Amino acid sequence: MSIITFVNNIDEQTGKTMSMVAIATHMAIDYNNRILVISTTNKEDKIKSCYFGEEKTKKMRLGIFGENKNSIESESGIEGIAKMARSNKLTPEIITNFTKVVFKDRLEIILGAKKKEKQDEVQENEIQEEYIDLINAASKYYDNVFVDLDNNIKENVRKKIIDISDLIIVTTSQNYTSIKKMKENKEKSNLLKSPKTLLLIGRYDKYSKYNSKNVTRFLEEKNQILTMPYNTLYFEATNEAGVPDLFLKFKKLQDSDDRNAIFIEEIKRATQNIIYRLKEIEARM
Repeated sequence: MSIITFVNNIDEQTGKTMSMVAIATHMAIDYNNRILVISTTNKEDKIKSCYFGEEKTKKMRLGIFGENKNSIESESGIEGIAKMARSNKLTPEIITNFTKVVFKDRLEIILGAKKKEKQDEVQENEIQEEYIDLINAASKYYDNVFVDLDNNIKENVRKKIIDISDLIIVTTSQNYTSIKKMKENKEKSNLLKSPKTLLLIGRYDKYSKYNSKNVTRFLEEKNQILTMPYNTLYFEATNEAGVPDLFLKFKKLQDSDDRNAIFIEEIKRATQNIIYRLKEIEARM
């Protein structure tokens, strides 16, 4: 049971969420794992558009513990879970009542809480604090819990989530400013030096001079940095609730010369690296 958290290198668009969605979806399909994806954003939830059309989000679905009995609760996500946690009622059955199911017994989603106009800072902080209880509880029942750690989460909660995570994926953009900043951060950041941290370049273009080999050398990494290549079909699917179907189609891809082959191979490499590093960390404990 592992917690895998994705964070940005700096406050910019790095393709963090889309990288996490791709890896989590691939792992759910190819590794037969029970996976929960948790969004922590209070803005427009990009994860929702990857998996669910407007009509689908209103349907009652099946979780790993059976039927979601409360369709209203299922719409509430972290807000409903926060209420249960504050009442000491957070159980596996309760968690699955608030998830949206992509693949039965394989992939479930908890969407973030939208910031309301009348919501005060105390209410927002209470919701953020409950992410920690949710992640801890979920990690006991799901094989992998993927956390998309958004920059809106306050610093002390971010630190706690990072501390309880088994693996951190730090994402960066493929440009000199971002990569240089990562090198500077690496010199003073224990997190970036930690064995439980992997680095990933989002929206990757293999023809850039900042390719993974050059960046790996620049950052003095022992292992080649992970990448998430830009792929037209994938990024269209993320806006059309088409990610599940696309990955099922990609699973049948056999032609190594297909334009999508590099995208799939890099997702596989990232997934394999994540699994291998988790096993390494577990062996050290």
